[in-house]
Amino acid sequence: MNKFILSIFFLVLFFNSSRTQTVQFDFEGNRFIVNWIGDNCNLQAGFANPYVQAYIDDVHYNGVVTADPAYNLLVWSDEFEVNGAIDSSKWHHQTLLPNGNSWYNNEIQHYTDRTANSYVQNGMMYIVGKKETYTDQGQTKQYTSARLNSKFAFRYGKVEVRAKLPAGIGTWPAIWTLGKNIQEHGGYWNNQGFGTTGWPACGEIDIMEHWGTNQNYIQSATHTPSSFGNTLNLGGRNIAAASASFHTYTLEWYPQKLVFSVDSVPHYTYKPTTYDANTWPFDAEQYILLNFAILPSILPGFTQDALAIDYVRVYQTSNSSMAVSAHNQLFDLKNAPNPATDYTIISYTLPEPSEVKLFIHDTSGKLIQTLVHEKQNSGQHQVRWNIQNQSSGVYFYTLQTGNTIVAEKCLIKK
Repeated sequence: MNKFILSIFFLVLFFNSSRTQTVQFDFEGNRFIVNWIGDNCNLQAGFANPYVQAYIDDVHYNGVVTADPAYNLLVWSDEFEVNGAIDSSKWHHQTLLPNGNSWYNNEIQHYTDRTANSYVQNGMMYIVGKKETYTDQGQTKQYTSARLNSKFAFRYGKVEVRAKLPAGIGTWPAIWTLGKNIQEHGGYWNNQGFGTTGWPACGEIDIMEHWGTNQNYIQSATHTPSSFGNTLNLGGRNIAAASASFHTYTLEWYPQKLVFSVDSVPHYTYKPTTYDANTWPFDAEQYILLNFAILPSILPGFTQDALAIDYVRVYQTSNSSMAVSAHNQLFDLKNAPNPATDYTIISYTLPEPSEVKLFIHDTSGKLIQTLVHEKQNSGQHQVRWNIQNQSSGVYFYTLQTGNTIVAEKCLIKK
Protein backbone atom coordinates (compact mmCIF):
# COMPACT_ATOMS: atom_id res chain seq x y z
CA MET A 1 0.00 0.00 0.00
CA ASN A 2 1.39 3.44 -0.90
CA LYS A 3 1.77 5.86 1.94
CA PHE A 4 -0.44 8.95 1.99
CA ILE A 5 -1.87 11.40 4.50
CA LEU A 6 -5.55 12.10 5.14
CA SER A 7 -6.40 15.26 7.09
CA ILE A 8 -9.70 15.25 8.96
CA PHE A 9 -11.32 18.31 10.55
CA PHE A 10 -13.18 17.18 13.69
CA LEU A 11 -15.79 19.17 15.56
CA VAL A 12 -15.49 18.02 19.17
CA LEU A 13 -18.23 18.84 21.65
CA PHE A 14 -17.59 18.70 25.40
CA PHE A 15 -20.95 19.08 27.13
CA ASN A 16 -22.03 22.67 26.29
CA SER A 17 -18.67 23.83 24.91
CA SER A 18 -17.02 23.13 21.60
CA ARG A 19 -13.64 23.22 19.96
CA THR A 20 -12.12 22.05 16.72
CA GLN A 21 -9.27 19.66 16.12
CA THR A 22 -7.44 18.84 12.91
CA VAL A 23 -6.14 15.28 12.69
CA GLN A 24 -3.59 14.06 10.16
CA PHE A 25 -3.97 10.38 9.47
CA ASP A 26 -1.09 8.28 8.17
CA PHE A 27 -2.56 5.11 6.66
CA GLU A 28 0.75 3.32 6.80
CA GLY A 29 1.44 4.42 10.41
CA ASN A 30 -2.09 3.37 11.43
CA ARG A 31 -2.59 6.02 14.11
CA PHE A 32 -6.24 5.06 14.30
CA ILE A 33 -8.02 1.88 13.33
CA VAL A 34 -8.21 1.26 9.60
CA ASN A 35 -10.30 -1.41 7.89
CA TRP A 36 -10.10 -1.85 4.14
CA ILE A 37 -13.15 -3.38 2.50
CA GLY A 38 -12.70 -3.58 -1.26
CA ASP A 39 -12.04 -0.03 -2.42
CA ASN A 40 -13.51 1.51 0.73
CA CYS A 41 -11.88 2.46 4.01
CA ASN A 42 -13.40 2.64 7.49
CA LEU A 43 -11.80 5.02 10.01
CA GLN A 44 -12.45 4.75 13.72
CA ALA A 45 -11.17 7.67 15.82
CA GLY A 46 -10.50 6.99 19.47
CA PHE A 47 -11.33 9.49 22.25
CA ALA A 48 -10.73 8.57 25.86
CA ASN A 49 -13.38 10.94 27.21
CA PRO A 50 -16.79 9.20 27.21
CA TYR A 51 -18.58 12.57 27.17
CA VAL A 52 -17.17 13.61 23.82
CA GLN A 53 -19.16 13.72 20.60
CA ALA A 54 -17.15 14.28 17.40
CA TYR A 55 -18.41 15.24 13.95
CA ILE A 56 -16.32 15.22 10.78
CA ASP A 57 -16.71 18.44 8.79
CA ASP A 58 -14.03 18.47 6.08
CA VAL A 59 -11.76 15.73 4.76
CA HIS A 60 -8.66 16.65 2.77
CA TYR A 61 -6.73 13.94 0.97
CA ASN A 62 -3.37 14.65 -0.65
CA GLY A 63 -3.37 11.53 -2.78
CA VAL A 64 -5.25 10.61 -5.94
CA VAL A 65 -8.84 9.37 -5.89
CA THR A 66 -9.12 6.66 -8.54
CA ALA A 67 -12.71 5.54 -8.12
CA ASP A 68 -14.88 7.07 -10.86
CA PRO A 69 -18.67 7.13 -10.71
CA ALA A 70 -20.47 4.54 -12.82
CA TYR A 71 -22.48 6.32 -15.50
CA ASN A 72 -25.11 3.68 -16.14
CA LEU A 73 -28.43 5.54 -15.91
CA LEU A 74 -29.80 6.77 -19.25
CA VAL A 75 -31.08 10.31 -18.62
CA TRP A 76 -31.59 11.61 -22.18
CA SER A 77 -31.44 10.22 -25.69
CA ASP A 78 -32.65 10.45 -29.24
CA GLU A 79 -32.97 7.12 -31.03
CA PHE A 80 -34.31 8.74 -34.25
CA GLU A 81 -37.24 6.38 -34.61
CA VAL A 82 -39.77 8.69 -36.34
CA ASN A 83 -39.23 9.44 -40.01
CA GLY A 84 -39.32 13.03 -41.19
CA ALA A 85 -38.16 16.26 -39.59
CA ILE A 86 -35.79 16.40 -36.63
CA ASP A 87 -37.57 16.27 -33.25
CA SER A 88 -37.93 19.96 -32.37
CA SER A 89 -38.56 19.14 -28.71
CA LYS A 90 -34.99 17.84 -28.49
CA TRP A 91 -33.04 19.84 -31.07
CA HIS A 92 -32.68 23.45 -32.17
CA HIS A 93 -31.44 24.34 -35.66
CA GLN A 94 -28.80 27.04 -35.30
CA THR A 95 -28.91 29.00 -38.55
CA LEU A 96 -28.06 32.65 -37.79
CA LEU A 97 -24.67 33.74 -39.08
CA PRO A 98 -22.76 34.75 -35.92
CA ASN A 99 -21.21 37.88 -37.49
CA GLY A 100 -23.86 38.47 -40.15
CA ASN A 101 -21.60 37.23 -42.95
CA SER A 102 -20.20 33.77 -42.27
CA TRP A 103 -19.51 31.03 -39.78
CA TYR A 104 -16.27 30.42 -37.92
CA ASN A 105 -13.02 28.81 -39.16
CA ASN A 106 -13.52 29.90 -42.77
CA GLU A 107 -16.55 27.64 -43.18
CA ILE A 108 -18.33 28.37 -46.46
CA GLN A 109 -21.78 26.84 -45.95
CA HIS A 110 -25.15 28.12 -44.80
CA TYR A 111 -26.70 26.11 -41.98
CA THR A 112 -30.43 25.65 -42.59
CA ASP A 113 -33.45 24.15 -40.85
CA ARG A 114 -34.72 22.48 -44.05
CA THR A 115 -35.34 18.74 -44.23
CA ALA A 116 -33.06 18.78 -47.25
CA ASN A 117 -30.18 19.27 -44.80
CA SER A 118 -31.38 17.31 -41.75
CA TYR A 119 -33.96 14.57 -41.43
CA VAL A 120 -34.72 11.17 -39.89
CA GLN A 121 -35.18 8.05 -41.97
CA ASN A 122 -35.24 4.35 -41.05
CA GLY A 123 -33.89 4.85 -37.55
CA MET A 124 -31.07 7.22 -38.57
CA MET A 125 -30.66 10.97 -38.45
CA TYR A 126 -28.82 12.53 -41.39
CA ILE A 127 -27.07 15.89 -41.49
CA VAL A 128 -26.48 16.51 -45.19
CA GLY A 129 -23.90 18.79 -46.71
CA LYS A 130 -24.94 19.83 -50.23
CA LYS A 131 -23.47 21.78 -53.09
CA GLU A 132 -26.17 24.28 -54.08
CA THR A 133 -26.62 28.01 -54.38
CA TYR A 134 -28.54 29.27 -51.37
CA THR A 135 -29.29 32.80 -50.16
CA ASP A 136 -30.16 33.55 -46.53
CA GLN A 137 -29.71 36.59 -44.25
CA GLY A 138 -28.59 38.61 -47.28
CA GLN A 139 -25.69 36.26 -48.00
CA THR A 140 -25.40 33.88 -50.96
CA LYS A 141 -23.33 30.74 -50.49
CA GLN A 142 -22.67 27.69 -52.63
CA TYR A 143 -23.09 25.02 -49.93
CA THR A 144 -25.65 24.15 -47.26
CA SER A 145 -25.68 21.90 -44.21
CA ALA A 146 -27.12 21.81 -40.66
CA ARG A 147 -26.00 22.54 -37.11
CA LEU A 148 -28.05 21.18 -34.19
CA ASN A 149 -28.10 22.27 -30.52
CA SER A 150 -29.55 19.88 -27.96
CA LYS A 151 -32.32 21.33 -25.80
CA PHE A 152 -30.87 19.24 -22.98
CA ALA A 153 -27.95 20.41 -20.86
CA PHE A 154 -26.15 18.43 -18.19
CA ARG A 155 -23.13 18.37 -15.90
CA TYR A 156 -20.99 15.23 -15.66
CA GLY A 157 -21.92 11.95 -17.31
CA LYS A 158 -21.25 9.86 -20.38
CA VAL A 159 -22.19 10.83 -23.94
CA GLU A 160 -22.39 8.12 -26.58
CA VAL A 161 -22.99 8.87 -30.26
CA ARG A 162 -22.99 6.08 -32.86
CA ALA A 163 -22.22 7.63 -36.20
CA LYS A 164 -20.88 7.19 -39.73
CA LEU A 165 -18.93 10.12 -41.12
CA PRO A 166 -18.83 11.89 -44.48
CA ALA A 167 -15.63 11.57 -46.54
CA GLY A 168 -13.50 13.75 -48.75
CA ILE A 169 -11.22 16.75 -48.58
CA GLY A 170 -13.07 19.80 -47.27
CA THR A 171 -15.64 17.88 -45.19
CA TRP A 172 -15.59 18.56 -41.44
CA PRO A 173 -18.19 16.76 -39.27
CA ALA A 174 -18.15 17.24 -35.50
CA ILE A 175 -19.78 15.91 -32.32
CA TRP A 176 -19.08 18.29 -29.46
CA THR A 177 -20.39 20.31 -26.49
CA LEU A 178 -20.40 23.93 -25.39
CA GLY A 179 -21.12 25.59 -22.06
CA LYS A 180 -24.80 26.35 -21.60
CA ASN A 181 -23.74 29.88 -20.61
CA ILE A 182 -22.11 30.75 -23.95
CA GLN A 183 -22.99 34.07 -25.56
CA GLU A 184 -23.56 33.07 -29.17
CA HIS A 185 -25.92 34.70 -31.61
CA GLY A 186 -28.73 32.30 -32.49
CA GLY A 187 -27.72 29.55 -30.09
CA TYR A 188 -30.56 27.81 -28.28
CA TRP A 189 -29.43 28.46 -24.70
CA ASN A 190 -28.43 32.03 -25.49
CA ASN A 191 -31.98 32.55 -26.79
CA GLN A 192 -33.28 31.22 -23.46
CA GLY A 193 -31.39 33.88 -21.51
CA PHE A 194 -28.41 31.83 -20.30
CA GLY A 195 -25.79 33.58 -22.43
CA THR A 196 -23.44 35.27 -19.96
CA THR A 197 -19.98 34.08 -20.99
CA GLY A 198 -17.92 34.26 -24.15
CA TRP A 199 -15.89 31.55 -25.80
CA PRO A 200 -13.59 29.92 -24.67
CA ALA A 201 -14.40 30.80 -21.03
CA CYS A 202 -17.63 28.81 -21.41
CA GLY A 203 -15.61 25.69 -22.20
CA GLU A 204 -15.75 23.49 -25.30
CA ILE A 205 -15.42 19.72 -25.45
CA ASP A 206 -14.81 18.20 -28.88
CA ILE A 207 -15.88 14.57 -28.64
CA MET A 208 -15.14 13.82 -32.29
CA GLU A 209 -13.83 15.85 -35.20
CA HIS A 210 -12.88 14.44 -38.59
CA TRP A 211 -11.23 16.34 -41.42
CA GLY A 212 -11.46 14.75 -44.85
CA THR A 213 -7.87 15.83 -45.50
CA ASN A 214 -6.83 13.18 -42.96
CA GLN A 215 -9.30 10.40 -43.69
CA ASN A 216 -10.07 8.00 -40.79
CA TYR A 217 -8.18 10.05 -38.19
CA ILE A 218 -10.46 10.94 -35.26
CA GLN A 219 -9.52 13.83 -32.97
CA SER A 220 -10.82 14.89 -29.55
CA ALA A 221 -9.91 18.15 -27.82
CA THR A 222 -10.81 20.74 -25.21
CA HIS A 223 -10.85 24.51 -25.54
CA THR A 224 -10.43 26.58 -22.38
CA PRO A 225 -9.02 30.04 -21.57
CA SER A 226 -5.65 28.37 -20.94
CA SER A 227 -5.54 26.67 -24.37
CA PHE A 228 -7.88 27.37 -27.26
CA GLY A 229 -7.98 27.70 -31.02
CA ASN A 230 -4.97 25.61 -31.97
CA THR A 231 -5.23 23.97 -28.57
CA LEU A 232 -2.53 21.75 -27.15
CA ASN A 233 -5.14 19.73 -25.27
CA LEU A 234 -6.00 17.11 -27.84
CA GLY A 235 -5.53 13.52 -28.87
CA GLY A 236 -6.76 11.08 -31.47
CA ARG A 237 -6.16 7.93 -33.46
CA ASN A 238 -6.91 6.23 -36.74
CA ILE A 239 -9.96 4.02 -36.94
CA ALA A 240 -10.89 1.74 -39.81
CA ALA A 241 -13.56 2.82 -42.27
CA ALA A 242 -14.81 5.91 -40.41
CA SER A 243 -16.91 6.86 -43.46
CA ALA A 244 -17.98 3.35 -44.44
CA SER A 245 -19.20 1.94 -41.12
CA PHE A 246 -20.66 3.09 -37.82
CA HIS A 247 -18.51 3.67 -34.74
CA THR A 248 -19.42 4.75 -31.21
CA TYR A 249 -17.83 8.01 -30.08
CA THR A 250 -17.82 8.48 -26.32
CA LEU A 251 -17.08 11.19 -23.78
CA GLU A 252 -16.89 10.34 -20.08
CA TRP A 253 -17.05 13.59 -18.12
CA TYR A 254 -15.92 13.28 -14.50
CA PRO A 255 -15.42 16.05 -11.91
CA GLN A 256 -11.65 15.92 -12.49
CA LYS A 257 -11.09 14.55 -16.00
CA LEU A 258 -12.49 14.00 -19.49
CA VAL A 259 -11.97 10.64 -21.17
CA PHE A 260 -12.49 10.23 -24.94
CA SER A 261 -12.86 6.90 -26.71
CA VAL A 262 -14.00 5.22 -29.91
CA ASP A 263 -15.68 1.82 -29.70
CA SER A 264 -14.74 1.64 -25.98
CA VAL A 265 -11.01 2.18 -26.67
CA PRO A 266 -9.76 5.40 -25.00
CA HIS A 267 -7.41 7.62 -27.00
CA TYR A 268 -7.20 10.83 -24.95
CA THR A 269 -7.70 11.99 -21.35
CA TYR A 270 -7.79 15.64 -20.34
CA LYS A 271 -6.75 16.05 -16.70
CA PRO A 272 -5.04 19.38 -15.93
CA THR A 273 -2.46 19.71 -13.18
CA THR A 274 -4.37 22.64 -11.66
CA TYR A 275 -8.11 23.28 -11.60
CA ASP A 276 -9.41 26.80 -12.03
CA ALA A 277 -11.54 28.81 -14.44
CA ASN A 278 -8.69 28.92 -16.95
CA THR A 279 -8.06 25.18 -17.15
CA TRP A 280 -11.37 23.67 -16.05
CA PRO A 281 -14.56 25.53 -17.02
CA PHE A 282 -16.26 22.13 -16.87
CA ASP A 283 -18.09 22.43 -13.54
CA ALA A 284 -21.17 23.88 -15.22
CA GLU A 285 -23.72 22.44 -17.64
CA GLN A 286 -22.89 21.82 -21.29
CA TYR A 287 -25.10 20.97 -24.27
CA ILE A 288 -24.49 18.79 -27.32
CA LEU A 289 -23.86 20.04 -30.85
CA LEU A 290 -23.91 18.03 -34.09
CA ASN A 291 -22.83 19.67 -37.33
CA PHE A 292 -21.26 19.12 -40.75
CA ALA A 293 -19.13 22.04 -41.94
CA ILE A 294 -17.76 22.65 -45.43
CA LEU A 295 -14.26 24.14 -45.80
CA PRO A 296 -12.82 26.15 -48.73
CA SER A 297 -10.70 23.12 -49.68
CA ILE A 298 -13.81 21.15 -50.70
CA LEU A 299 -13.18 19.24 -53.92
CA PRO A 300 -14.91 20.60 -57.07
CA GLY A 301 -16.56 17.24 -57.65
CA PHE A 302 -18.30 17.21 -54.26
CA THR A 303 -22.10 17.21 -54.59
CA GLN A 304 -23.34 15.94 -51.23
CA ASP A 305 -22.56 13.62 -48.32
CA ALA A 306 -23.99 13.04 -44.86
CA LEU A 307 -23.14 12.64 -41.20
CA ALA A 308 -25.36 9.68 -40.28
CA ILE A 309 -26.21 9.17 -36.61
CA ASP A 310 -27.85 6.08 -35.16
CA TYR A 311 -28.37 7.46 -31.65
CA VAL A 312 -27.29 10.08 -29.11
CA ARG A 313 -27.36 8.97 -25.46
CA VAL A 314 -26.43 10.63 -22.17
CA TYR A 315 -25.87 8.60 -19.01
CA GLN A 316 -25.31 9.64 -15.43
CA THR A 317 -24.80 7.77 -12.19
CA SER A 318 -27.66 5.61 -10.92
CA ASN A 319 -26.50 5.94 -7.31
CA SER A 320 -27.95 9.40 -7.05
CA SER A 321 -29.66 11.96 -9.25
CA MET A 322 -27.16 14.45 -7.91
CA ALA A 323 -23.59 14.90 -9.09
CA VAL A 324 -21.29 16.26 -6.40
CA SER A 325 -18.78 18.86 -7.48
CA ALA A 326 -15.15 18.19 -6.69
CA HIS A 327 -14.23 21.82 -7.19
CA ASN A 328 -16.13 23.69 -4.48
CA GLN A 329 -13.63 26.53 -4.68
CA LEU A 330 -15.53 27.78 -7.73
CA PHE A 331 -18.63 28.23 -5.55
CA ASP A 332 -16.66 29.32 -2.46
CA LEU A 333 -19.35 28.11 -0.06
CA LYS A 334 -18.67 29.29 3.51
CA ASN A 335 -20.25 30.94 6.54
CA ALA A 336 -19.27 33.29 9.35
CA PRO A 337 -19.33 33.49 12.27
CA ASN A 338 -18.81 29.82 13.05
CA PRO A 339 -19.42 28.84 15.85
CA ALA A 340 -22.35 31.25 16.10
CA THR A 341 -24.90 32.29 18.72
CA ASP A 342 -27.57 34.45 17.07
CA TYR A 343 -26.96 34.26 13.33
CA THR A 344 -24.51 33.29 10.60
CA ILE A 345 -24.00 34.61 7.08
CA ILE A 346 -23.76 31.89 4.41
CA SER A 347 -22.05 33.08 1.22
CA TYR A 348 -21.43 31.47 -2.17
CA THR A 349 -20.60 32.35 -5.77
CA LEU A 350 -22.55 31.11 -8.79
CA PRO A 351 -20.58 30.72 -12.03
CA GLU A 352 -23.80 30.99 -14.06
CA PRO A 353 -27.53 31.70 -13.49
CA SER A 354 -29.13 28.71 -11.85
CA GLU A 355 -31.99 27.36 -9.79
CA VAL A 356 -30.57 27.46 -6.26
CA LYS A 357 -31.61 25.61 -3.12
CA LEU A 358 -29.97 26.04 0.28
CA PHE A 359 -31.00 23.51 2.93
CA ILE A 360 -30.32 23.20 6.66
CA HIS A 361 -30.23 19.72 8.28
CA ASP A 362 -29.50 18.49 11.76
CA THR A 363 -27.04 15.68 12.50
CA SER A 364 -29.75 13.04 12.01
CA GLY A 365 -30.39 14.29 8.46
CA LYS A 366 -33.72 15.91 9.31
CA LEU A 367 -34.52 18.98 7.19
CA ILE A 368 -34.69 21.99 9.51
CA GLN A 369 -35.18 24.84 7.08
CA THR A 370 -34.97 25.81 3.40
CA LEU A 371 -33.21 29.18 3.20
CA VAL A 372 -33.23 29.60 -0.60
CA HIS A 373 -35.37 28.08 -3.35
CA GLU A 374 -35.26 30.34 -6.40
CA LYS A 375 -33.44 31.16 -9.63
CA GLN A 376 -30.46 33.42 -9.03
CA ASN A 377 -28.08 35.29 -11.31
CA SER A 378 -24.38 34.54 -11.52
CA GLY A 379 -22.12 36.24 -9.00
CA GLN A 380 -21.76 36.43 -5.23
CA HIS A 381 -24.69 35.81 -2.88
CA GLN A 382 -25.20 36.00 0.87
CA VAL A 383 -27.95 34.53 3.03
CA ARG A 384 -28.49 35.31 6.73
CA TRP A 385 -29.63 32.40 8.89
CA ASN A 386 -31.10 33.41 12.23
CA ILE A 387 -30.41 30.69 14.80
CA GLN A 388 -31.55 32.23 18.09
CA ASN A 389 -34.32 29.66 18.40
CA GLN A 390 -32.19 26.66 17.41
CA SER A 391 -30.85 24.28 20.01
CA SER A 392 -27.12 24.20 20.65
CA GLY A 393 -25.32 21.65 18.52
CA VAL A 394 -24.11 20.92 15.02
CA TYR A 395 -26.02 21.70 11.81
CA PHE A 396 -25.22 21.13 8.14
CA TYR A 397 -26.08 23.42 5.25
CA THR A 398 -26.21 22.16 1.67
CA LEU A 399 -26.02 24.21 -1.54
CA GLN A 400 -27.74 22.73 -4.59
CA THR A 401 -27.72 24.27 -8.08
CA GLY A 402 -30.03 22.64 -10.60
CA ASN A 403 -29.63 18.90 -10.08
CA THR A 404 -26.18 19.23 -8.54
CA ILE A 405 -25.21 19.18 -4.89
CA VAL A 406 -22.30 21.60 -4.79
CA ALA A 407 -21.19 21.13 -1.19
CA GLU A 408 -22.23 20.43 2.36
CA LYS A 409 -20.73 22.41 5.21
CA CYS A 410 -20.97 22.37 8.98
CA LEU A 411 -22.11 25.01 11.51
CA ILE A 412 -21.86 24.94 15.31
CA LYS A 413 -24.62 26.66 17.30
CA LYS A 414 -23.31 27.64 20.73
